[in-house]
Amino acid sequence: MAPPAACASSYSSISSALSTFFRRSASFCRAASSPGGVPGPGPVPGAAICAAGGKAGGRDATRSLMTTFQRRIAEWWSQFLTRATLWTPQWFPKTTVFNSPQEHAMAFPHMQQPSFLLASLKSDSINKPFAQRCQDLVKVIEDFPAKELHAIFPWLVESIFGSLDGILVGWNLRCLQGRVSPVEYSIAMEFLDPGGPMMKLVYKLQAEDYKFDFPVSYLPGPVKASIQERVLPDSPLYHNKVQFPPTGGLSLNLALNPFEYYMFFFALSLITQKPLPGALHIRTSDCAYFILVDRYLSWFLPTEGSVLPPLSSSPGGPSPSPAPRTPAMPFASYGLHHTSLLKRHISHQTSVNADPASHEIWRSETLLQVFVEMWLHHYSLEMYQKMQSPHAKESFTPTEEHVLVVRLLLKHLHAFSNSLKPEQVSPSAHSHATSPLEEFKRAAIPRFVQQKLYLFLQHCFGHWPLDASFRAVLEMWLSYLQPWRYAPEKQAQSSDGQARCVSERWAPFVQENLLLYTKLFVGFLSRALRTDLVSPKNALMVFRVAKVFAQPNLAEMIQKGEQLFLEPELVIPHRQHRLFTAPTFTGSFLSSWPPAVTDTSFKVKSHVYSLEGQDCKYTPMFGPEVRTLVSELELHWPQDHPELLEQ
Repeated sequence: MAPPAACASSYSSISSALSTFFRRSASFCRAASSPGGVPGPGPVPGAAICAAGGKAGGRDATRSLMTTFQRRIAEWWSQFLTRATLWTPQWFPKTTVFNSPQEHAMAFPHMQQPSFLLASLKSDSINKPFAQRCQDLVKVIEDFPAKELHAIFPWLVESIFGSLDGILVGWNLRCLQGRVSPVEYSIAMEFLDPGGPMMKLVYKLQAEDYKFDFPVSYLPGPVKASIQERVLPDSPLYHNKVQFPPTGGLSLNLALNPFEYYMFFFALSLITQKPLPGALHIRTSDCAYFILVDRYLSWFLPTEGSVLPPLSSSPGGPSPSPAPRTPAMPFASYGLHHTSLLKRHISHQTSVNADPASHEIWRSETLLQVFVEMWLHHYSLEMYQKMQSPHAKESFTPTEEHVLVVRLLLKHLHAFSNSLKPEQVSPSAHSHATSPLEEFKRAAIPRFVQQKLYLFLQHCFGHWPLDASFRAVLEMWLSYLQPWRYAPEKQAQSSDGQARCVSERWAPFVQENLLLYTKLFVGFLSRALRTDLVSPKNALMVFRVAKVFAQPNLAEMIQKGEQLFLEPELVIPHRQHRLFTAPTFTGSFLSSWPPAVTDTSFKVKSHVYSLEGQDCKYTPMFGPEVRTLVSELELHWPQDHPELLEQ
């Protein structure tokens, strides 16, 4: 590695001086090893020892031994200096003199400073209290350039969120609570806030287009399997990021930009970090991790206004790069190649700062895709179909905490999507004047969430223990089924105090999510028949489902959706048809959304086939089979809860 050009003028003179010094040292040592001793005034230390031995008398053997030892050392030293004289011009063809260690560090920052900074921070992490470490990190992030900070970034992210193998717990954000550890909680939340020092570090590195390797082996099962088989996953999150190992290497990595790398670790820490023994009595909603998820969602998926621009590390400095620019991967397509807003943005980007909207939308899309991929994409359609047997081995088991965080995500996504301006809710009302964020609000749930959430819920319904802990899964499901609860306008309250009527405005949502209403309802009935309904907590879950589905006008909308699906049609859409959720390539960064499809029946069929396959056997929710299940549930209902059955 070549030293800085500013030091070039001193190289030849210093090299010559070192060579002269080494030659004189070699002559000196040869003289020291000769019988004549050392020229010049005064003996060398070895000669003085021998002289002292002569005065003692009777120690000739010792004197002889010391003389032999001295000679051998001198011969070795002479050979070493001779070699050093020859090596010096090769290893230091140019050199310079530094007046202080600081000058030396500044002259070679890429060689000295990162390792020194990293070693210093690692030492501080052991020897300094938490508050002092965070103060030091804030100063380091402010004072050091990105060239030095990129070396500490992977270590810092791992030290916060823990290692991917779950051995290192990091700051243990899932157990950190304000009422238990108020000082540490306040410091951690301020440091990791979306407008805090850690995100400032992310944007500082983002501006320089640094990449960081993330091992594919820690990705969710379906993603890892497809990449290892050289098949590109359908999510654009992985496009142009897979790095093949060098010849003979076995590991595959993703080349992630700093924002992606940070969010990957943050999201996966919910999965990889196992709860500590005392964590069972901690309320998830009080923990730092849960609150950080809520803050990140509110910041990057705002229901009011727009996404705040990245924090600039210096006035007029470069803006963070909106997306990695790596060569395309020679992978086959996973199903049908989906093209999202982000993928289209990468393909058509002409300049990093060409469109300010790109900075607004890419972080929002990346955050949502990372959360969905890490938290929901643990089952592919094929994997789920293979696991229908009750004896099938589970590849992944979500925790109750995991489910609660997913519910938080779903509730926020409903609020995010419902914040669309009224004139932009319908695809037919879309125009080129619509902002990228408004486009994303309309696409977020159908494009990124629906399919993976359906498979996630299917797995939970089929494999979750038959006890009261299923309440977390149940409430997550019911939250998704009721987007009207998170709309800015309130549902009209009936005069007699009965349940609110579900507006016809929500009919398209119900129809395009038909399976999440009907098939999961049948799955819940099957669970309920195998559950101990004598337990009040289990009986309450049945009551909760009945209360939601009994909302006025909801059953009619579901029945209408089933009729649309069961309508005979001459041409059956293919199961992988994505016309209703995939944007087109034409236009600018965010080109126009596909024109509205007025054939509602076609839309419902496309939804069902895309989630269950074209050869699926659909069981109507209002058909005789489901009525039989409801009758069986009535027969099994315990006499201790007659009031719930009536309601």
